[in-house]
Amino acid sequence: MKKVIIAALLLSLGTGAFAQKYMTRTGKVSFFSSTSIEKIEAFNNEVANIFDSKSGDLIFQVPIKSFKFEKQTMQEHFNEDYMESDKFPKSEFKGKITNVGEVNLSKDGVYNAKAEGKLTMHGVTKEVSIPGTITVKGTDITMSSKFVVKTKDYDIKIPSVVEGKIAKEIEVTVTSVLTTLNMH
Repeated sequence: MKKVIIAALLLSLGTGAFAQKYMTRTGKVSFFSSTSIEKIEAFNNEVANIFDSKSGDLIFQVPIKSFKFEKQTMQEHFNEDYMESDKFPKSEFKGKITNVGEVNLSKDGVYNAKAEGKLTMHGVTKEVSIPGTITVKGTDITMSSKFVVKTKDYDIKIPSVVEGKIAKEIEVTVTSVLTTLNMH
């Protein structure tokens, strides 16, 4: 299944003769929700990410059932009640680094980046603009970002009985260490 996802990601980026592509299947996404009653945190280390440094094209695919919670009941409610992960098994971002020309991938350093594209979650797709950084160290690059997702924007229903326990805005953190993808 993972090979099919990677193949689909590669095909959707196209094939530029001189494009340098980077990828990972072990990107990390976490989210944090805090109210006066409860703090909820989850981690996912199975994120597929491909980046084309020439065009700036960028894809992230996040398997929803791969989020891990401190409490098993939280994980069950997340998958069954809120994200409906059997019906919507993944979230995806497809877009571009709009300032890719300002990132020098041949020189170590930390570069500000801005990604614009479509974020699909829970069956809803929205145009988004996400700030982040690209850190270059040798042949590896690390993409990092922190942004807020509003549950109502993605039609994620929070039952009134637990409304005070779950924040309406969720802080999402993404960290993805990519390596060169050889296209021979």
